[in-house]
Formats: sequence, structure tokens, C-alpha cells
Amino acid sequence: MSLMTTANLHSQFRTGALGLTTALLLTTSASFGKSVVDYVNPLIGTAEHGHVYPGATVPFGMVQLSPDTRDNSWDGCSGYHYSDDRILGFSHNHLTGTGCADLGNVLLMPTVGKLKMTPGNRSDEGYQSRFSHADEVARPGYYSVILADYLVKAELTATAHAGLHRYTFPGTANAHIVVDLQHGVGNNVTEAQLTIEDNHTASGYRRSDGWGGGKVYYFVMEFSRPFASAGAAQVDTDVSPKQSTGRETKGHFDFITQPGEQILVRVGLSTVSVEGARQNLHAEIKSWNFDAIAQAARQQWEQALGVFTVVTPDANLRQTFYTALYHTMLAPTLLSDVSGQFRGPDEKVYSTHGYNYYTELSLWDTFRAENPLLTLTQPGRVNDFVNTMLAHYQIFGTLPVWPEGGKETWCMIGNHAIPVITEASLKGFRGFDATEALNAMIVSTDKNREQLDHYRNLGYIPRGSGGQTVSKVLEYSYDDACIARLAQALGKPDLAEKYAKRSHNWENVFDPSTGFMRGKNADGSWVTPFGKKEQNSINFDEYTEANAWQYNFHVLQDIPGLIAKLGGDPKFVARLDEMFDTTEPIPNLGSIPDVTGVIGMYSHGNEPDQQSPYLYNYAGQPWKTQARVRQVANTLYTNTPGGICGNDDCGQTSAWYVFSALGFYPVDPASGVYLLGSPFLDEVTLKLNSQFAKGRTFTVVAKNNSPQNCYIQSATLNGQPFARSWITHQQITAGGKLVLTMGPTPDKNFGTAPADRPPKI
Repeated sequence: MSLMTTANLHSQFRTGALGLTTALLLTTSASFGKSVVDYVNPLIGTAEHGHVYPGATVPFGMVQLSPDTRDNSWDGCSGYHYSDDRILGFSHNHLTGTGCADLGNVLLMPTVGKLKMTPGNRSDEGYQSRFSHADEVARPGYYSVILADYLVKAELTATAHAGLHRYTFPGTANAHIVVDLQHGVGNNVTEAQLTIEDNHTASGYRRSDGWGGGKVYYFVMEFSRPFASAGAAQVDTDVSPKQSTGRETKGHFDFITQPGEQILVRVGLSTVSVEGARQNLHAEIKSWNFDAIAQAARQQWEQALGVFTVVTPDANLRQTFYTALYHTMLAPTLLSDVSGQFRGPDEKVYSTHGYNYYTELSLWDTFRAENPLLTLTQPGRVNDFVNTMLAHYQIFGTLPVWPEGGKETWCMIGNHAIPVITEASLKGFRGFDATEALNAMIVSTDKNREQLDHYRNLGYIPRGSGGQTVSKVLEYSYDDACIARLAQALGKPDLAEKYAKRSHNWENVFDPSTGFMRGKNADGSWVTPFGKKEQNSINFDEYTEANAWQYNFHVLQDIPGLIAKLGGDPKFVARLDEMFDTTEPIPNLGSIPDVTGVIGMYSHGNEPDQQSPYLYNYAGQPWKTQARVRQVANTLYTNTPGGICGNDDCGQTSAWYVFSALGFYPVDPASGVYLLGSPFLDEVTLKLNSQFAKGRTFTVVAKNNSPQNCYIQSATLNGQPFARSWITHQQITAGGKLVLTMGPTPDKNFGTAPADRPPKI
């Protein structure tokens, strides 16, 4: 191969055969004009601690075909970090925004020159390659990059269960496509197999350990033309021309290419079998027309993102909004095959009946805002999500806590499938058995996990019983409130009374002498010393990824009760103000990397207090909520790679932004009540799904909206005066128009009367 600079390659793309590909893509994009897809920037959140990936996927798809720039480290949970300048290759599934790493299965890498079978520490040592962000294109359903060390253009697109690669090579007698089954993101291979079936097909599997324990992904890959030669290897040595099995399984497929020649690879995944992967692949990618598959992925995103139409003169705001919306549709992810089969949390194979089975249910995070958002933006999937949780219960004996890759990780606290299912039922979703769901909730809360026995018997969890005691009491209390609500709705008053009473257990960890939620000893005395600001060191036994400030307002089901405990509205507001306005630092902030996006003692980059800016509404000072919401959004969200202040957590942090941009937020998500904030957009229209809503559209208009005019002066709903600082799910899905007149100074009459404040449900 002759030497060529990246600049020369760019010229070739413009003027030669490679340029034809680029021109076709540009023509395809331009023919559709500026659309919602064009406002998404998948690179937002790939820097700092956002932990998202930039690659190609479709909404909620099993396959996330994306570049891996690293295979370990906390900031490499998605396999990609914007600060890196080398690509290891392109693997087929990734986590989005999580604080734990996994997946990264079936990595492919196109190379030129001497065959290299290991990634190496530098590009001249292994198959990895340098790249520049200037040579990247990332948009929904499509990713491309130029691999500078090989002068190969890599393009990726995806369907729900399959990925499609298009590699444009220079002229060379030594073109290779390496498959590395040893590679994974934050996990270790326990066994992998590569079988070369014929001169254009390979298949196999990769078993790994990692988060949640052992899991397996099967694959089938097909090449658009026969390879000249191939080999199945262990580490970097061929062991067979047909098959290799072991912990360091690799493979290579070799080609002689003309300048600008394109070789495509289509890859299907399955957790069930090789034949399941083959069936998935052939059902979804029937041809080698890359542009058609990419266009189909774009159309799926067009439909999903098109649920909102926005009006704003701010291009950065529009892009930030649609990218946040995009991030809320990356998870949960499909686990079931096109046949309906899936591998359950017990590693056995099951079949669904009339629904799709999902995984990547980050419930401790997403029950707060993402799941409520999906009841509006993706109502057609909500019944499937619930049926997935009920199937998990039937298989595993308990509702899911945090399933990843189909396996239960037991990550985080509480059992927040409960509020998600309760919310779905109370919002009118009827595609599951609510009585069966209630029984699953009761059985799950009776499981002796995370000190539930202490919680039931004592009403609190004493220190020394396993840690995070205060946080668990607060989160279990919310779960109990949701069980009580569902029991009441199903006509079971005795059960409702039992769990409603237990939902008051939060009061047992409230210390009136300090006004904070505190840990208790087994004898009922308060744990000392008490440090309300410190994290981990003093309070590790009491709080989950937080300090006392960040969990102090986590009584989602009974904020009026918390206000009373704190001494009434003025004292409650003063406590909120102090949390945001204090200039005192968190003494050991770096001890918990998840705690980011800090404003005073408030941490927006983690979930436990993301509802706090909205709580002023309960105390009759909604204008402070309006200012705080704008403060958080303007400070912590930007249209840059670092534009998410902490882990996106499968879309939860993005969902906060989407709701807040609309002008309302679900503090108590299972209640069906949304608290008004301060909309960022001048106008936004939600397209309602006629199967799940009575209305056709719901529009929020912010008259006189501007960065300075953040305060609601007055409101109308469907032309009638509207004085409440909250709105219901039923009012939204009935359709209509909410008009908020905005101004530069607080209106201290709007939403302040007791009758206009959010209710306790």
C-alpha cells in the first residue's frame, strides 16, 4: 500500500469513488430537509462523566453498534470516551449512561497491512487506530469515522437485532477484518467460539462474567463478498481455518481490495442460540443496501423523536432538547429475539406471548422521570415493560431491581419496579394483569433482602445491618405507598391500609432536633457523630451515593408531611434555599464519583434529589421552583460533549431535562401529578397516541418566554384560567393547550393558595 495522509484521503472521498459514498449520504440527508433527527447530537454526554456512546442503534434496540475507545475504567462504562484518540474497534452492544461497565460483545476492526490480532497499547503495537473527532459523524442510527492508521472509512448502522458495517478500503493486497471475542467492556470472557462456516459466513458465541454475572451472546456475521483467506485463532496465532474455542478467541478475514472498494459485514445477535442470531439477522437485514438500512433506522428515529414539535429561536436549546429526548429512548433494550425467545435471569430460555421482553431496566434511576416520560412518548411499549417485569418475577421469584444483559444485578436499593407498575396501572394501561402485579409486589417486599425484615419489624433499619440504612427506609417507604395505591384501586382496602401505614416509616428516621433524616442504632438511639455534609466516610452506613442533604427531601409520597415535620412552609423553604445557596463545600466530594453537578449541597448528577428544585410548589412559593429549574438547566446542560453533568443512567438525567423543558415534572411519579416549573421552549406540542389518550395533541405555550422571563405570571388551560402549580396526566392526555404567560419578576399570587398546591395522593 502506498503512503497517504488523512488530508489526501479526504480529497479522495470528495473526488473519487469514496466521494460517491459521501455524496449519496449527503443527498439522502438533504432530501429530507431539516428534521428532528438532524437536531440530535449523539456526542453530547460522551465526555466528562455522562457515560453515553455515540454509535448506531434504533429506539430500544438490542444492538448498539458503536466504537470502543477503551475497555475499562469508570468513565469507560459505555466503551467510549471523548477524551480518547484511538479506536479499538466496533462492538455490538453497549450500556448508556451507567455507573457500571459491561457488554462490548463481538468487536470488529478493519485494518490494512501486517495482520495484528491484539489491540496493543498504541496503534503501532496492535490493531487499534488513531482517529480525530473532525473525522467523526454521529447521528441517530448512523456513525462513521476515518481510521487514520489504515485510511479506512468505517460506517455503522443498525436494526433492532443486527448491525451493518460498511468499510471503505484503499487499494491493498493486505486488507483485513479482525474479530476479537476476547474483547469486552468491563468484563472478562469465560469462553468464546468462532466458527468459519464458509467463505463469507462466520458464527459463534461469547460467554463472559461481569456485572450481573455470567451471560452469553451468540452471533452470525456475513460478508458482502467472499474473503480470500481467514483464520480462527487463540490470542494471535491461528489454530484452525474453521473453528477456535477458548478464552482468547480471535479471527481474521482477509481481502484484496481496489481503491475505494467497500466491504460490508452484517451481524445478528441473540442470547438464545446461533440460529436465533441468524434468524434475527435475516429477518431484519435482507440485502446489502447500507443506505437503505441507515435510512430505515433514521425513519424509526424520525417517528420516535417526532412525538414533539418545538418552537424556539435558540438552536443550542433545540439540539440539547432533542438529544436529551433521544437519550431517553436508548434503554430499556430488547432482549427477546424476533421469534419471541429470550434467555431469562436464571439462564434458561423462555418464549414471550404477545409482547417483547426487555433488559437494561435501571429502575432506581428511571422510575423518577424516564418511565413517567415514556408513558407519554412511548405508550405502546409500556405494557411490554411491565410484562417484562412480571415475567422476571415468574422466573426469578421477585420483581426486577436492575436487570442488565438479562441478568439481575441487584444493583442499588429499593424495588422500583413497584412504582413503575403502579404508575402504569393507575394511568390506565391494561395490557397486563394488575392483580397478578399486586401479588408480585407483596411477595417481592416480603423477600428477606436488604434488611427488609428490620424494616418490617422495627420500622427502620439499624446501623450495622448492611449499610445505606436511611436511604433504604426512604425508598422502601415510597414503594409501600405505591403498593397501597394499587391495592386501593383494585378494591383491596385492608392491603391498602397496611401498606399506607408502612409508607410512614420514613418518619422513624426523621430527627426533629436537626431536621434531617438520620441513622439509628438497634436500641433506637441516633447514630453519632452526625455529619450532614459528609459523604461516604461518616455516612456510608446511612446514605446511598449521597449525604444527608441530598436524601433529606426524598419523601416523594408525602412532601406535605415532610413540610409539617420541618416546621411549616417558611422553614421548609429556608431549608431548600440553604441546600442550593450554601457556599460550604461537600468536604469529601471526590469520595463518590457519582455525586456530580453540585450546586451548594444539591447534586444533580445523581438521582436522589433531582426532584428537589420542584418542591417549593408544595410550600406555596412556586416562583422559586421556576428560578431553580432554570438555574439547574442553564448550569448543568449544554450542547457539548460534556453537556451531561453526570451519569445519564439509561436516560434518567436526560428525562429530567425533557420534562423541565416542557414546563412540568413528576415529583411523585406514580401519582399521575406533574408539578409546573418554567418551560424553556416557547412552544412545544406533544403528539398523543390515540390508543392511550383521548386527545390528539397537548401544547404548552410560554408567552413572552426568554432567559430573563422565567417566572409564570398567569396561566390558562384550554382557554380557562388556571391557577394551580400542578397538572394531571389525565389533563395532558385529554389534549388541549396550556398557556403560561412569563415575566421577569416573580408573581407571588400564582399557585400559592393552599388549594392550588400539589396534593398528597
